[in-house]
Amino acid sequence: MHSSFSADCKAPMEEMIKASIQKGLKEISFTEHIDYDYPDPTIVFEVDLEDYDRKICDMQQQYRDTINIRKGIELGFQPHLIERYDELLSKQSFDFIIGSMHTTDQKDLHSGRLFEDQSLNDAYEKYYTELYQCVQGFEQFSVLGHLDLVTRYKYEPGVYHFLDVIEEIFKTIIPRGQGIEINTSGYKYDMNRLLPSREILKLYYDMGGEIITVGSDAHKPERVGDRIDEGYHLLQEIGFKYVTTFQNRNPIFHKL
Repeated sequence: MHSSFSADCKAPMEEMIKASIQKGLKEISFTEHIDYDYPDPTIVFEVDLEDYDRKICDMQQQYRDTINIRKGIELGFQPHLIERYDELLSKQSFDFIIGSMHTTDQKDLHSGRLFEDQSLNDAYEKYYTELYQCVQGFEQFSVLGHLDLVTRYKYEPGVYHFLDVIEEIFKTIIPRGQGIEINTSGYKYDMNRLLPSREILKLYYDMGGEIITVGSDAHKPERVGDRIDEGYHLLQEIGFKYVTTFQNRNPIFHKL
């Protein structure tokens, strides 16, 4: 989940924590956005990391008997940012790191510019190819977030899903002990499904992937924990035995 430390969220951290407690959650992770060189100049995805660390520590102490609070970060992938993120993580510590792609070909997905003047297949190919490049060159993440996020912004039946490239991504991350995320925000955006698709989750399972987290990607208190149980049920249907959380970047497996 996110808080006001993320540029696209206005909710104070403590409000998100209180909502989590009210909904019976036992452990949460804040994953605030760092998305360097984001192509939309109206928003700057950077985090005051000193202030973030202080606030997390305060909240962990205040709510230590009620809920486990983890300190995470969500890094916005672009191939030219790999060295910059390596440098960042050499100086900062986090429990949990999500690697996500919100920008492809230096165009943010949200604006739709990626889909202009090219076919949807070509746009998808650029997205998955750049994601693969980032995965090959960067190892300091726990899971890949909302792996098929590109489909949220434009989708047409019959479009190729590049499972061959996704398979190569899995061949890279599974031996390294990295995983993927189930993100429930697809329902918020009227996709009527979780991200990534069941097809991708089944591929990950069939290839021996075991590390998988489930998150609501909440930016508002009312969305905390949204559809989490559906994520758990889907994992069980596919055959997964465990869901994963992280502490000090070490995976902890919880039986479903």
